[in-house]
Amino acid sequence: MSKKNIFYAQSGGVTAVINASAAGVIQSAREHSDFFGNVYAGANGILGALNNQLIDTAQLSDQEVQQLKYTPGGAFGSCRYKLKDLETHQAEYEQLIKVFKARDIQVFMYNGGGDSQDTAHKVSMMADQLNHPIQCIGIPKTIDNDLALTDNCPGFGSVAKYVAISTLEASLDVASMAQTSTKVFILEVMGRHTGWIAASSILARENGGMAPHIILCPERKLDIEAFKQKVNTTIDLYGYCVVVAAEGVQNLEGEFLAETSGKDAFGHAQLGGVAPILANIVKSECGHKVHWAVSDYLQRSARHIASKTDVDQAFSLGKAAVEAAMKGETGVMMTIERIQQNPYQWQIGRAPLEDVANIEKMLPESMFTPCGMDIAQSAADYFLPLIQGNSEPEFLNGLPNYFHKKLEIS
Repeated sequence: MSKKNIFYAQSGGVTAVINASAAGVIQSAREHSDFFGNVYAGANGILGALNNQLIDTAQLSDQEVQQLKYTPGGAFGSCRYKLKDLETHQAEYEQLIKVFKARDIQVFMYNGGGDSQDTAHKVSMMADQLNHPIQCIGIPKTIDNDLALTDNCPGFGSVAKYVAISTLEASLDVASMAQTSTKVFILEVMGRHTGWIAASSILARENGGMAPHIILCPERKLDIEAFKQKVNTTIDLYGYCVVVAAEGVQNLEGEFLAETSGKDAFGHAQLGGVAPILANIVKSECGHKVHWAVSDYLQRSARHIASKTDVDQAFSLGKAAVEAAMKGETGVMMTIERIQQNPYQWQIGRAPLEDVANIEKMLPESMFTPCGMDIAQSAADYFLPLIQGNSEPEFLNGLPNYFHKKLEIS
């Protein structure tokens, strides 16, 4: 039996643990070298295949593969690129086939979110229509935690940990200065249509903390007058107010508070910053001194405080994708299944790509308080297991010793 070559690619916004999934794929394929040949990585995601720019991962030593597990960002480059429909853009798929045939690639693994799983699904359908047998397996990744049919998504647990810690630490800062200085702090986190990241900030209350006092998610439209009243009431009660807001917060008319006129490569509205807009309302209409921050890339790249649970799951999903390929599976995405809450236990499952592609999982109604500007404390039961444990990288000269090798493209 001839060995199967693998094409692996990273897609969309990267995370603190996406390289752990890559390490899982590469290490597992090496452990089954009797079944698999080369593992090629796409330079900048699916564009690597379209442009015939592949990275042979054989140039990484076993030690360097392990170092990937502790390195944030995308070691092979990622992209925001969505394949067009096969019916109208067949030439694009024919180019993929040409590259796959030239490299004798029989397994395609795409590591990304909903749009990426759509790409994997399209390639899976393409394989049938263009008569080139190729197994397509999705590996989930998104800090937004909005993929359907998986309990959680790799990358989210580490972001939740970062946001909870940042909220806790900033709240102690504000509380100590509120008598004579800043009374309101607003932290903007990612989340265009879903508020999983913002909601996870509730974990800052776990060890006795009071903040955040207000949590704003896209799933609940914001009444500005009610928001101003809640800020004032909170300051009357506690002397200060901490707000965590998802970037996709909408007003009562369903308009993004922070929408600009731009679009990203997937066609999504570019959001220009909800924190400064809310801060201006607090300052000009409530009369309070306010500071704000946008966590932006910091939240998704903070590998130094990554959740061990998150790292372990990301690595295991990469490994499971290889094992699924050995069994001949195709058209599926690997998933995480929560099988026990306390103590927390999980296992790997799978879901059809067609049931995952382009579907966003929203926060359930049960997680919100009646006012829509806070998260029920019971929601912590879902979030808490996902931030457990530490998986620190090796430090050198006081800094993380991350993977920096320049990889050759062939």
